[in-house]
Amino acid sequence: MVMGVAFAWGATNYNIGDAARMGPGYFPLLLGTLMALIGVLITIKALLAQTPDGDKIGAWAWRPLFYIIAANFVFGLLLAGMRSISFPAFGLIIAIYALTFIASMAQANWKFLRTFYLATTLAVGSYLVFVMALALQFPVWPDFITGY
Repeated sequence: MVMGVAFAWGATNYNIGDAARMGPGYFPLLLGTLMALIGVLITIKALLAQTPDGDKIGAWAWRPLFYIIAANFVFGLLLAGMRSISFPAFGLIIAIYALTFIASMAQANWKFLRTFYLATTLAVGSYLVFVMALALQFPVWPDFITGY
């Protein structure tokens, strides 16, 4: 809901236009509003949910929640680095390996080898799609290897 409201609010800084002559803020406004509405509907459904036998819904799954959020945070940090604290960019490949391993630890009985195969497949696939096919410009390897 918060992201939807933020997108919709940010879109108001641009010309919205109308359906016949859409401005640059039209689509973000529509998308943000839709995202916020979907969030409201999901929240209402979650608050009204009951188990089949009438018991309370169980406790929060803190372990998966922590690992999934941490994995995304570490991915962003490793991909681009943080120059303000002299933390170098480690690039796409290492960021994908870190993302995959950290997110996989959210599962109670994760296996190292299976996670390694998944990370390798994701790294190679991401390199082929984003770097080779789409020619996106972002670091692929660590700064200290490439010298940038």
